[in-house]
Amino acid sequence: MRKIAVLGAGTWGMALARMLANNGCAVTVWSAVPQEIDNLSSTGRHPNLPGAVFPPSIEYTKQIDRACQDKEILVFAVPSVYTRQTAQKARPFVPDGQIVVDVAKGVEPGTLMTLTEVIRDEMTCEDGPRNLRLVALSGPTHAEEVAQDLPTTIVSASEDDSAARIVQDIFMNTCMRVYTNSDVRGVEICGAMKNIIALAAGISDGLGYGDNAKAAIITRGIAEISRLGAAMGCRESTFSGLAGLGDLVVTCTSRHSRNNRAGRMMGEGLPVEEALRQVGMVVEGVYALPAAMALSEKYGVELPIIAGVNAVVQGMASPRDVVNRLMARNKKAESTPS
Repeated sequence: MRKIAVLGAGTWGMALARMLANNGCAVTVWSAVPQEIDNLSSTGRHPNLPGAVFPPSIEYTKQIDRACQDKEILVFAVPSVYTRQTAQKARPFVPDGQIVVDVAKGVEPGTLMTLTEVIRDEMTCEDGPRNLRLVALSGPTHAEEVAQDLPTTIVSASEDDSAARIVQDIFMNTCMRVYTNSDVRGVEICGAMKNIIALAAGISDGLGYGDNAKAAIITRGIAEISRLGAAMGCRESTFSGLAGLGDLVVTCTSRHSRNNRAGRMMGEGLPVEEALRQVGMVVEGVYALPAAMALSEKYGVELPIIAGVNAVVQGMASPRDVVNRLMARNKKAESTPS
């Protein structure tokens, strides 16, 4: 029986823990929040996944050493802002050659590292493990649907093809289809930036705009993300795939999207802090903005929609003013002749 630890007991971590346990894996779930572990242990339910019942075989622990030791795979399912802190806590208990799968989406401000890069940087310092086998698992995957066994596709991305295929084998079943991709940085950039575009789509909804505007945001949004990815040396096909366009579409259009929901409230006039409070869970797009703006400057890539969302979140412009500016930008060709 394959032993897997899930670090993080949020909706995505628990949806995956449930799926893996139903796949026949021995699953251990750890959380830095003791109350989460107590609640899951006593009820077998998650407050933000109503209707989802978790197999009694799942083990819950508050001890990260117990979670990490003797596991084939460690799944990092903590919000991006806690990735480095969690890697630091786990480091003493992780062996050389460990497969580590990150399922969160973001870029660390300051270092501008993707999350697998953050994990490698933090875990391999001092006397930490060597030869980590890092995989980014990303795609159009709302936890609410995975927890109901609805058909879902995802990408296992790693420069280590063997590790990517091991993850593909373990996570794949009749409800989850897993593809591999060696462009791990491209997959991670897609995952981080699409959350910001989803905020823009929500803002558009909140302003009362229609499907035309949302289609434009999605289409021009993927153009922005692709330009940034190309400047960073990522593969063009990644951005038209599941981790790129696929994840962008679902996050911009789904009722399950926290980023879309937060953006809608901002568009309706709610202060940013109140919108985040009402969502009640981490809105990754807001946390990705500082890194996105820094990457735009570092690589000299214009990101007008992302910059507009940043202006709204930072209180530098109203949503409607941002839309007016975007619509009044200089004339451009959509593409250039090859």
